[in-house]
Amino acid sequence: MLESVAFSLGPIHVRWYGIILGTAALIGLLLAIREGKRFQIVPDFFMDLLLIGVPSAIVGARLYYVAFQWSDYKDNLAEIFMIWHGGIAIYGALIGAIIGTFFYVRAKGYSFLRIADICAPGLIVGQAIGRWGNFMNQEAHGGPVTESFLRNTLHLPNFIVNQMNIEGTFYHPAFLYESVWNILGLLVLLWLRRRPFLRAGELFFSYFIWYSIGRFFIEGVRTDSLDFTGPTWLASLLNTLWSPMRVVFEPGVLTYGGNIRFSQLLALLIVIGMVIIIIVRRKKGYANVRYADPIVSTKADKSKVLKDQEVDKGADYDSNRTI
Repeated sequence: MLESVAFSLGPIHVRWYGIILGTAALIGLLLAIREGKRFQIVPDFFMDLLLIGVPSAIVGARLYYVAFQWSDYKDNLAEIFMIWHGGIAIYGALIGAIIGTFFYVRAKGYSFLRIADICAPGLIVGQAIGRWGNFMNQEAHGGPVTESFLRNTLHLPNFIVNQMNIEGTFYHPAFLYESVWNILGLLVLLWLRRRPFLRAGELFFSYFIWYSIGRFFIEGVRTDSLDFTGPTWLASLLNTLWSPMRVVFEPGVLTYGGNIRFSQLLALLIVIGMVIIIIVRRKKGYANVRYADPIVSTKADKSKVLKDQEVDKGADYDSNRTI
C-alpha cells in the first residue's frame, strides 16, 4: 500500500493528496494560459482567476456536502469547518468555482461564457489528475470486487490493485474510471474547440455534458454516494438507464439508506439541460458569436484602443501613398 504522506517537516505532514491537487490546478492553469494567448489575454488574468476559483470551489464543495448531510453537522457546527476530516462534493466545487469566477470575469469586462470556454479543457484535465489524490487516500472507490477482477478482467498494474486492497477487501477503482473518462473528454474538447461550427459557450456546455455522462455511470459503483429517498418511478428510471453497466459491474451499496443517488440525478438533469440550452440558443439566434471570434473586454484601455486604431489608419495611409 502506498503512503498518503509524501514527506514530513517536523510536525507538518505534506500529503500526496495536496501535491496532486496542486499539480492538477497548475496544469489546468497552463492550458488556459496557452489558449488565452490566442485571444491576446494576459497570463496574469488566469492566475488571478485561479486564486479566486480554487477557494470558491473548496467552499462550494464543502457547503454542498454539508447541505445534504446536515443531520451529521447540526449538533456540531464546528465540524463544518473541519474539512480535513473529509466531506466534499465535486458538483459543489463546480458551483462554487462558477460563482466566484463569474463575478471576477464580469468585473474585468469579459463575457463569462467566452472565458469558461477557454478554461473548460483545464477543468477536465484538473479533475482527471485530481482523482489520483483519492487513489492515494484510498477513498471515493466503488464496491467490493475480487482480486481476479482487477488483475484478469481489467488488467490493472500491481500498484493500483494493491492500493485497492483496503483492510483485506478489494474495491472498484472508481477514481481510475473517472480519470480515464476525463482524459478522453480532454481530447474531445481539444478537438471541438478547433471546429468552425462551434459557438461561444458550447465548449463549456460540452464539458458539462461529457463529465456528467461519465459521472452518471461511474457514480453507480460507488459506496459513498449522497442519496435520498425519492419516488419509486424515478429510482426505477435511473436504475434502468444504468443497467447496461451490469454486464461488467455490480452497483455499489447506497450507504445512507435512500434509493436515489443525488449525483446521478443531477448528472442526468445537467446533460438534458445543457443539450436544451445549446439547441435553444441556436434556434433563438443567441449563439451568433463563434468560439474562434476575438474576445474583447468592455473595460479595455480606451486610450490603447484609440492608439491601435491610429496605427492602423497610418498604415492604410502609407499603403495608399505608396500605391
